[in-house]
Amino acid sequence: MEKIATIFERDGRFHVVDRPRADCAWVFDGEGVATEKLDGTNVRLTVRCGTLVRVEKRRNPGKEQKQRGIVDGWYVDAGREDKWIMAAADGTDMSAWPDGEHPCEAIGPRVQGNPLGLDLHVCVPFNLSAPVYADVPRDFAGLRTFLATVDSVYSPGHLAEGLVFHHPDGRRAKIKRKDFGP
Repeated sequence: MEKIATIFERDGRFHVVDRPRADCAWVFDGEGVATEKLDGTNVRLTVRCGTLVRVEKRRNPGKEQKQRGIVDGWYVDAGREDKWIMAAADGTDMSAWPDGEHPCEAIGPRVQGNPLGLDLHVCVPFNLSAPVYADVPRDFAGLRTFLATVDSVYSPGHLAEGLVFHHPDGRRAKIKRKDFGP
């Protein structure tokens, strides 16, 4: 699983600056669809005949692995110790999902501080039901203003964490509200 690129370059404090990344030019050209970046835990659910058969969680490389050149994360099986991931998987209706592996965001009351104020744990599949924003600015100032106040599509009344842009050819790029700094 490859990391999703942030659409702007960063400064020394890790905040974005008004300099688009060359590999994300397609975003600024108006290509792709903007979806809500949900603030939870990345998981992958495998479904067969509408039934959950496997739950995996994302692992990111540690410092030593990064020094050896391992930069992308991978999935490992979730277990009993992953109580809230399992609760989110159990709370998700997959009966109409097509067979296959579905990357999702596990969200809910006990995940990442529950920034969306949810009452139940659930998994939202990126490839099936990521909340879409129709009219999103595609410039630095416009995105900063938009993200400072935009409501979550998934949980109205709460701020969205950010956006993930999806290109028809599979490329993705992101921007988060906190990327702009205080």
